[in-house]
Amino acid sequence: MSSEHEFRAVDEAQFLSVMASFPAGVAVVTSLDHEQRPVGLTISAFCSVSRTPPLILICVDKESSTLATIQHSQKFTVNFLSDDREEVARRFATKDPEKFAAQAWRHSEALPGGGPVLHEDTVAYLVCKVFKEVEAGDHWVFIGEVVEASVEEEARSLLYHRRNFSSIG
Repeated sequence: MSSEHEFRAVDEAQFLSVMASFPAGVAVVTSLDHEQRPVGLTISAFCSVSRTPPLILICVDKESSTLATIQHSQKFTVNFLSDDREEVARRFATKDPEKFAAQAWRHSEALPGGGPVLHEDTVAYLVCKVFKEVEAGDHWVFIGEVVEASVEEEARSLLYHRRNFSSIG
């Protein structure tokens, strides 16, 4: 006699509470639209995928105004924020169309038209071209092939844990 088990997804509030308990680095993902205007959003959903070739993964909410630009340009930059850049993280987490009004940035050296590098606000960055994209629930998952990277060895990273910002000691 076989028994069938019915599984239901965990409650959304419980899921979000559990996920908030996992400390994550804070990054601003940037891209350039078809008119070469910068766009971006704050994320904490990031991970390394492969060393050879160098691949990373980011998740972008379907409601993000940056999503269409990444899908169209097939390029983005992941800027890992420094510990004293909470204001930058909060600004890029909004829908404000003027996020870049007071933001210093430069173009990628290795990928023309790649996402803006927020060099003054980062501990590290990765410039990527889209390797693969997958629709997953209320997000799109992008796997990016890294074509340019840099790290500031002495800088400390901004973290997000239980809906608060902190840094690595």
